[in-house]
Amino acid sequence: MFENKKILVLGMARSGYQVAKFLAKRENTVILNDGKEEQFHDKKQIEELKDLGVELIFGTHPEGLLDNSFDYLMKNPGVPIDHPYILEAKNREIEVINEVEMAFQLLPEDITLIGITGTNGKTTTTTLTYKILQEAFKEKVHLAGNIGYPLCSILEDLKKDDIIVMEVSCQQGENLKTFRPNISLFTNLSEAHIDFMKTFEHYQEVKSKMFYNQEKEDIAVINIENREVMDLLSNIKAKARYFSSINEINGCYPKEGWIYYYDEKVMKISHIKIPGRHNLENILGAIMIAKELNVDNAIIDKVIREFSGVEHRLEYVDTVDGVMYYNDTEATNIKCTQIALSSFDKDITLILGGLERGQKFEDLDPYMEHVKNIVGIGQCRNRVQEFGNNRNIPTYCYEKLEDGFKKCVQITQNGGIVLLSPASASWDQYKECEIRGAEFKNYVRNLKISEEKS
Repeated sequence: MFENKKILVLGMARSGYQVAKFLAKRENTVILNDGKEEQFHDKKQIEELKDLGVELIFGTHPEGLLDNSFDYLMKNPGVPIDHPYILEAKNREIEVINEVEMAFQLLPEDITLIGITGTNGKTTTTTLTYKILQEAFKEKVHLAGNIGYPLCSILEDLKKDDIIVMEVSCQQGENLKTFRPNISLFTNLSEAHIDFMKTFEHYQEVKSKMFYNQEKEDIAVINIENREVMDLLSNIKAKARYFSSINEINGCYPKEGWIYYYDEKVMKISHIKIPGRHNLENILGAIMIAKELNVDNAIIDKVIREFSGVEHRLEYVDTVDGVMYYNDTEATNIKCTQIALSSFDKDITLILGGLERGQKFEDLDPYMEHVKNIVGIGQCRNRVQEFGNNRNIPTYCYEKLEDGFKKCVQITQNGGIVLLSPASASWDQYKECEIRGAEFKNYVRNLKISEEKS
């Protein structure tokens, strides 16, 4: 399988590079095409692929490249679903798959595959699940998927009875066909990625695909409080296991200061470091998976006690002069900022803004109760100013984050929070939002050093 074939890999990035390398080692004829110019890609990766015999075409998508001589088109998850090559492949009846589907078909037997998806929280849930299982089962546990580790990159390391914890995005789900986790988890569902998926109905279909691939011996872990998820998965074959952040249920839930797994006390809620109901849901889902694999409660408690969150996702940075600083640079849309704002009951100075995309800042209104100041940054800062003025919230706008941060220090009182949760992409000034978050964290570190010296 996937040997001695002619394959077009469309899009480089992490998964394109890894799958091209993997396929070239299996005696396939591999052509990798990416619309970005060669200078924007990693030189070492390019040389490695060339040494393996991969033909590389950068900077253009030549007409006539895709013809009937190809057996597969291997699509990078980030490539649009209506890319001309995708449409041409379908017209020519050339199978379009992605790295995840290919790697799944090559998985050895006796592997436990855990697939985690959802609109929000999947990275946190995946990371926490991995850390718990790694503490319990050590080197038998592997991390893969949208979290940054292509599944094909770990195929050669897998052994009997190993466990894979995998984050599955909607972009990866688009070209899944047979992908079937032994345990799946759905954090929550709301409208998102419509620019990529075209319709919410298609987004739902893609998100639910792996659950409907499951059989009756498999397990599906479901957020019972998310009506959209419950409706979407109403006809699955897998054994449903539920968690709730609100109610005592037949499953995993909080009660009287404890988290329960059915009638069993697992850990005290006070041991959780990361704030917000959404993070409680992420934790409940991770615990549910761990308990299904018979992980001891002491291990679960230990890992969650030490877990301070995923970098750049409502990440606690430090407390300086009585003010807590949180880095939520990954909040590139309104929904994520809504979640962040609902996680706190203290006074907030909110850093808002970035790339102009017509964001509807007014959708934050129900979540602004604790926001005492707004600091607008980036390309859309004038609209942030208008948003704050219309709500009689003191608002200060700057082009650069550095100037905005200085203002935050001046205006945030002891006991308050400075929250970078921009509801905006970073591409107006940064190559990626992680750079924006790292810059914010660096300002906090320097502030801390100054405080300690004084």
